[in-house]
Amino acid sequence: MKELSAAETNQLLEAATDFAFYPGILNEASVKEFLDRFSLPFIINDERVAAASMDAIKSIASSSEGIATIFPAESSEATDLKHLAAKCSSLGRVRILSLIVKLFSVSRAVAEVIASLNLLGLIEAEVRKTEDTLATLNALELLFEMAESEHASEFLPKTSLLQLLGSIIRNASLESMLRSRAMVISGRMLSRENIFTFIDETSVLAILSDIIGRLTLPETIDDNECESAIETIGLISSSKSGAEFLLLRSLEAARFLGEAAFDRHKGGKQLAALHAFGDIVGASRSENRILLKGEAEEILRRLIYEIASKTSKLTPSGLFLSVLQQDSEMRLAGYRLISSLVGRQWCLMEVCSRQEIISIVTDAYMETTKIGKALLKPTFPRFEVCGLNSEWEQDRIKEGWGMEAKYNCCFAIQKALANTNPKSDSALAAISGKLQEAVKRGPFLAEKNRYAQPTVTTDQRF
Repeated sequence: MKELSAAETNQLLEAATDFAFYPGILNEASVKEFLDRFSLPFIINDERVAAASMDAIKSIASSSEGIATIFPAESSEATDLKHLAAKCSSLGRVRILSLIVKLFSVSRAVAEVIASLNLLGLIEAEVRKTEDTLATLNALELLFEMAESEHASEFLPKTSLLQLLGSIIRNASLESMLRSRAMVISGRMLSRENIFTFIDETSVLAILSDIIGRLTLPETIDDNECESAIETIGLISSSKSGAEFLLLRSLEAARFLGEAAFDRHKGGKQLAALHAFGDIVGASRSENRILLKGEAEEILRRLIYEIASKTSKLTPSGLFLSVLQQDSEMRLAGYRLISSLVGRQWCLMEVCSRQEIISIVTDAYMETTKIGKALLKPTFPRFEVCGLNSEWEQDRIKEGWGMEAKYNCCFAIQKALANTNPKSDSALAAISGKLQEAVKRGPFLAEKNRYAQPTVTTDQRF
């Protein structure tokens, strides 16, 4: 294939950059003129201009005329992405896949065209190359980025990608990292509130079954993979429909999370499980979507009491207190969990029954950092392959603020308690007053009054 000269490369880079940052609306003529001057093979095979060119093509795809130009009804070899992927080098093929992923996120219209042309099949074909770990890692990284798109829940389940991810999760002979990534990608795909509009429940159950299958084989699963599996269950249950589905159709998975969340011997697994269990109870949802439908709520309540009864803590309040008495990362996860649970009357009463919990969430000195990080899983190391800057998360980090997390928990308890008319109960009224005072102080004010104190008083000078 003809190489671009230095002058042509500079010209393409300038034109692509102009397109990417053009402030107005691009008309069809300008789009066609750009692609006529610089065909896709040149764009894809020149590393120096690939990134800028992809941004330019994304800008082109923002209009219906641009979509028709990028994906013409009668495509030639120079514009057919399938043909280009089959003919170009492995480096060029990865860039084509990256272009498809970036275009997929532009709009639903572009995603629909990509799906109708079966361009998702190119990514699927790369994922199937499990004998080539590097190629599979590249494809999974791109698929992870695609799964984050708001259009993913509508179009990805219509392919065989979910079944393919399940086969990777089940395959004990593959690298642990491949299984971990396949898990989290499937969780991303299934985390949308409207997911059951586009996929049947049996497909979700199959993925959950594959994940539970790995979790029940502790001798063959390492810590990173275990934490990825836990996180994936949390992702699936982060939506209200997903949480209800988990409790009603896959209680085994919910029970595993609950038991791991309060097991102090689990280490990093406990932290991951606390966050995932927090997703089930509503920590990732808006306030009006925290509570589940009646049957699911009752199952959740019974599950937490059942877990508590099998421990030395005996009650849910004992479990919560044990978490808040651990290190800062565990406390952050505990604040997050309790903040969402106290909207349930039974849990509010459990929390209020333990003066130690109230003392912790109202203690101005309990948290001393404004920014804290609760590390969920140290998997997915950042790397660069085939000339691409990886967008894969190096760490799945739940960012929070120690002081704010405690304050939000205190505020949630106080708000829930205020809705119960605590004045009718002297004990609850006292707790409510203590919570109100802490809320008024705000998250950062450690003391009501703080003044400079002299090291030598006046009378000591003479």
